[in-house]
Amino acid sequence: MYKRVLLKLSGESLGGPAGKGISEDRLSDYAAEIADAVKAGLQVAIVIGGGNIFRGLSGVGKGFDRVNGDKMGMLATVINSMGLAMAIRSAGVEAEVFTATPMMPVARYYMRDDAVAFLENGGVSLIAGGTGNPFFTTDSGAALRALEIGADALLKGTRVDGVYTADPEKDPTAVKYDELTFDKAISDRLKVMDQTAFALCREGNMPIIVFDMNRKGNLLKLVKGEKVGTTVHV
Repeated sequence: MYKRVLLKLSGESLGGPAGKGISEDRLSDYAAEIADAVKAGLQVAIVIGGGNIFRGLSGVGKGFDRVNGDKMGMLATVINSMGLAMAIRSAGVEAEVFTATPMMPVARYYMRDDAVAFLENGGVSLIAGGTGNPFFTTDSGAALRALEIGADALLKGTRVDGVYTADPEKDPTAVKYDELTFDKAISDRLKVMDQTAFALCREGNMPIIVFDMNRKGNLLKLVKGEKVGTTVHV
């Protein structure tokens, strides 16, 4: 169904049940899922958040200004990307970390053509450091990179199985959407991604699929065209 996707993962997901630090077991599980998808013929680029290490916005009012807090958050995404890249290599697939700002020799500077070439050669491109600018979330960064690399879809891997009318972990009456439009997601201020990411994907006609990344086999099901999660579209 898809040839190339941008997989967006939260930093908290790498922290395991606690959502803090980096869980080796979670890294291994995600790497195995991603490697299986690549071996099945999918080109996978990845953007990871950094909230398991530091979230810039949470530091505002606690001695951090927003600009420097966001810079720390960008560095956290690089650490997460390096960890997942090593786990993917251990699973038998090449992986390379690209960063929005120059960080050689830690990682390669992101240039779209280099990242795409790496995908076309069977590797996984992990694009870290957000957009390189403060005031943009990694959701917005993921939307931007998905459009840049010509992805067929942006896959948002979460710990719930789709988009709901409310947070299903807090509201037992929440109802799941099988699909919905960007206009509705924006007007209802659904929190699964930020408004800027929704707007970018709407303008670029980039579908978003929100699914449970923690359920084994879900990513491979998506590759095979099975209905998984919630699709947000124009």
